[in-house]
Amino acid sequence: VENKMNRISLWKGLLAGHGRSFSTSTGGKEKVAFLGLGNMGFHMANNLLKTGKFDLAAYDVNTQVLDKISQQGGKPASSPAEAAEDASYVITMLPSNDHVRQAYGGENGIISSSKFKDGCLCIDSSTIDPMVSREVNEMVTARGGRFVDAPVSGGVGGAEAGTLTFMVGGTESNFTKSHNVLNDMGANIVHCGDVGTGEVAKLCNNMVLAISMLGVSEAMNLGEKLGMDPKVLAGIMNTSTARCWSSDTYNPTPGVIEGVPSSRDYEGGFGSALMLKDLGLATDAAKSVAAPVPMGAASQSFYQLMVANGLGAKDFSVAYQFLKGKK
Repeated sequence: VENKMNRISLWKGLLAGHGRSFSTSTGGKEKVAFLGLGNMGFHMANNLLKTGKFDLAAYDVNTQVLDKISQQGGKPASSPAEAAEDASYVITMLPSNDHVRQAYGGENGIISSSKFKDGCLCIDSSTIDPMVSREVNEMVTARGGRFVDAPVSGGVGGAEAGTLTFMVGGTESNFTKSHNVLNDMGANIVHCGDVGTGEVAKLCNNMVLAISMLGVSEAMNLGEKLGMDPKVLAGIMNTSTARCWSSDTYNPTPGVIEGVPSSRDYEGGFGSALMLKDLGLATDAAKSVAAPVPMGAASQSFYQLMVANGLGAKDFSVAYQFLKGKK
């Protein structure tokens, strides 16, 4: 399983290039450029390739994942600009605000390409500040392109299965056009409003997710300490008013649900460090509009403690073990 924090460090070298190249679109297929082949992005790109409808150029700082996508029929590129040449669609799935800014507007960025196609639809599925999405939208439209923010929910399993939810912000026409590629990666595509509102929806959703995971973790730990069988307790919660995704689909207690991160040493899920990043984005956005988020802020503090204790790469449901005093 890839260490997500290492990916964030790697993407600081986003524009350095790796000496890869590809041929342009052939055979009448539309070309898609995909930037960011992490745990989510690789599966999303692979699902586009499986359709046989697109020529796909890929860029990532990790040469191993470029080799993997090449084996599936993708064409590695040496920079974001090269990947975007003559593309009808550009999809970005990157770790942070700065990575997205640089991928689009930096030296060798997407819009720096002399072959950036007029009308190219850029779809950013990263989880970032809504204001950065609006900033990138201005960059892209000034260059003759189109833009939507389209962060996702559904986790690695949803990315692999092609059942993600996309929360899309942009004009009605750009939302409609985005279906041409999003339908092949997701099962639920929702128009949230103007550019930036997809990110708003994602940050609100993840703030609730963090809060609910901590609540379930506290309750499961308390019940076990008071002598309750975890599976019995979870079964009661999942058919009662405590029912939520963090309990009935992604329970943090090992052995309650098979196949989820808690049953494989909290590996292969959504890292605690990434949850902390999203909570930071949510609380910063809340401050900008003077919206009180006391539970969100408390969850942010808790995840800061977890990350400081070396749990940043573990799935965010490891909160259960942290409450038990284990690392």
